[in-house]
Amino acid sequence: MSVGATAAALADRLTIATVNNGDMIRMQKLSTYFTAENPEIELQWVTLDENALRRQVTNDIATGSGHYDIMTIGTYEVPIWGRRGWLAPLDDLPASYDAEDLLPAIRDGLSVDGKLYAAPFYGESSMVMYRTDLMEKAGLIMPEAPDWQFIRKAALALTDRDAGINGICLRGKAGWGENVAFLTAASNSFGAKWFDMAWRPQFDSPEWKETLSYYIELLNESGPPDAAQNGFNENLALFQSGKCGIWIDATVAASFVTNPATSQVAGKVGFALAPDHGLGKRSNWLWAWALAIPISTPNTDAAKKFIEWATSKDYQALVAEKEGWANVPPGTRTSLYENAEYAKLAFAKMTLDSITGADPLDPTIDEVPYVGIQFVSIPEFQRIATAVGQQFSAALAGRISIDDALGNAQALTTREMKRTGYN
Repeated sequence: MSVGATAAALADRLTIATVNNGDMIRMQKLSTYFTAENPEIELQWVTLDENALRRQVTNDIATGSGHYDIMTIGTYEVPIWGRRGWLAPLDDLPASYDAEDLLPAIRDGLSVDGKLYAAPFYGESSMVMYRTDLMEKAGLIMPEAPDWQFIRKAALALTDRDAGINGICLRGKAGWGENVAFLTAASNSFGAKWFDMAWRPQFDSPEWKETLSYYIELLNESGPPDAAQNGFNENLALFQSGKCGIWIDATVAASFVTNPATSQVAGKVGFALAPDHGLGKRSNWLWAWALAIPISTPNTDAAKKFIEWATSKDYQALVAEKEGWANVPPGTRTSLYENAEYAKLAFAKMTLDSITGADPLDPTIDEVPYVGIQFVSIPEFQRIATAVGQQFSAALAGRISIDDALGNAQALTTREMKRTGYN
């Protein structure tokens, strides 16, 4: 084979960086249907946990290393990287793709100046998932729109240490997309914020102290041992195995906890909106895991072909055919929620209500200078929030006090914001 022929063959090998959650693993399995239709394209997968994925793809695109042809990124990265010219636009997808069918909140979060820079594989908000049998046993009824006071009461009532049942499971693992995502969304409902209008950090506020104190006390009373080590996947495993009474996390988890093949509590799960604190803001976030093409790849056309397939209505139909409607990637297309079969699912309406009720343009009670609910849409946030998450996780583990965690968060955030010229 000549050098030219070898280069041509390699041009259609796509290296895809993705996250190790159930929907993405299913996509990897079903991608054999794509390669059967497109035998000239070879797929190579790099599957990582959330924290590792974010570190690797951020480093790769910032340095222009070009290790990946397709990256799994989210509504935090896409607007920032799109504005910097790091991503190939997806404004030329064929009419059959039907970009107008994408849910407006999700599409807008993946666009810059109206131009799509990543295609959503699934969209999510957050909500309460709870054991209906344990609630009934405790004589409690979960409101459709609970507050944090009720959540604490219910978690304590559902806790049964002798039976190995934790009343509640929440993200405790350090990471800007792990414990910081949960706590930032929750803090909005307590009246807290990351910055005031002059970009001054606000971790020294009473609202942040109330948020972190509530969270740590709740998990100490009713949470699992070593809660500071648990992220989305760990809590999913705990809930599926019957060890959590309440879990507040991503709406995408609904299909996993209700699947009899993977969940011991399928058929015993109810859903409610993420809690509020009586101040006018709920604690639900907005996120999409999306597929994007770094501008460094020489394989843009092949990458677009795969992304078009993986985020299409046809892919949703394929998942429904092979694994049932409950396992279709949620939260991306209006047509999915208009589908009569999908609408029958217990979590479908609650997922849609949670997504449409989240407003990244108005995330907090007080006015703030930033966009984002569980994150702040500035380039520095990823680095700052990673360090803040370590402080919060250390406080949850009991290694430092709540006051020290907030004081350290205030100091390091102030230092970084001054260094980068915000104040």
